[in-house]
Amino acid sequence: QVQLVESGGGSVQAGGSLRLSCLASGLSYRSDYPMGWFRQAPGGERKMFAVIDRNGRTTYSDSVKGRFTISKDSAKNTLYLQMNSLKPEDTALYGCGADQKMYDGDWYLRMGMDYWGKGTQVTVTS
Repeated sequence: QVQLVESGGGSVQAGGSLRLSCLASGLSYRSDYPMGWFRQAPGGERKMFAVIDRNGRTTYSDSVKGRFTISKDSAKNTLYLQMNSLKPEDTALYGCGADQKMYDGDWYLRMGMDYWGKGTQVTVTS
């Protein structure tokens, strides 16, 4: 059974930084599966905004490009998200996703992934 468990959320002032982690278990023995981060604001849809594909290439939505960085430690089965220059509009439930297909980042930004974590809350105050 696939499990994705996020940690590192919290409350931060605008302009601040946070680092999220996602521990994955139960996935294929392969370590190069695509993973990504999504967020969901209150009353909004779940939207994927950062993806790291099987080759380590990263793809971001315009809303976070230049401020957020996705990375992965395959040996630890852990995905990270470094968030800098946070804005109040970044406030949302943040979660990680994983997939065992091998599509590119743009596809996952549009279509999402097969497996999702429950998420961790990030609140940015002005």
